[in-house]
Amino acid sequence: KSRREGLNTVKRRGAKTEDFRLRVKKIRFCILDPETGTTALSYTRRTDPTTKGSMGMDAVTPEAARLAGVTNSKPTREEAEEAVRTLIAWAGDDPAREGLIDTPKRVVKAWSEWFSGYEADPMAALGKTFEDVQGYDDMVMLTNIDVESHCEHHLAPILGVAHVAYLPRKAVVGISKIARVVEIFSKRMQTQETMTAQIADALTEAMQPLGVAVLIDAKHQCMTTRGVHHPNVSTITTTFTGEFKTDPALKDRFIRMVERA
Repeated sequence: KSRREGLNTVKRRGAKTEDFRLRVKKIRFCILDPETGTTALSYTRRTDPTTKGSMGMDAVTPEAARLAGVTNSKPTREEAEEAVRTLIAWAGDDPAREGLIDTPKRVVKAWSEWFSGYEADPMAALGKTFEDVQGYDDMVMLTNIDVESHCEHHLAPILGVAHVAYLPRKAVVGISKIARVVEIFSKRMQTQETMTAQIADALTEAMQPLGVAVLIDAKHQCMTTRGVHHPNVSTITTTFTGEFKTDPALKDRFIRMVERA
């Protein structure tokens, strides 16, 4: 059974493409005839939230965009800097004053770092695996991987740590690559729930392990510095697949190791 989590609509010559984001391995796209309301074209494909260049699970997928004739035109650096000047003026200050004159350049440079994950391919990071592990068949786990992301709703920082484990089937990957995958997905506009699932999906797709476990513990400045103003609230999200999901003892062992980290 699937659960519809959202809807994005793009238009081309009166046709409407609906992209239902599903937490399943398949997704169906339909183009509807605007006059009759019937399906003019549809197809089903496996979802791949780790595709390079993808806007992630909360945006129109590249395939849907191509069907609808939509192109993502990235603004120039100059246009981005002008947008920052507009926001400075909207906030009530003068973007031309001495202290702010170079702020747009600094902000755009910072954004290129904060959101560098859009230019990186997690599958490429996991591309090289090693099968000569002398029969090792136990859990591989990394704890306290720094998470520095931004909430897609307010663009406020999400700061915390990720704990990631997998149970090898026959191959392992360099441990630094796991930390790199966390970094790639965190350097995007995110929800913590989506990011947790994306990390697990990427590891599963790349290595086909017997199971994956991901736990992220983070504070969201969209609720610590604005809105409800609760600075001590931490959000914990988890994803368990394979044997981590079906074997309670293995899952409990993972949780205990997180608690000791």
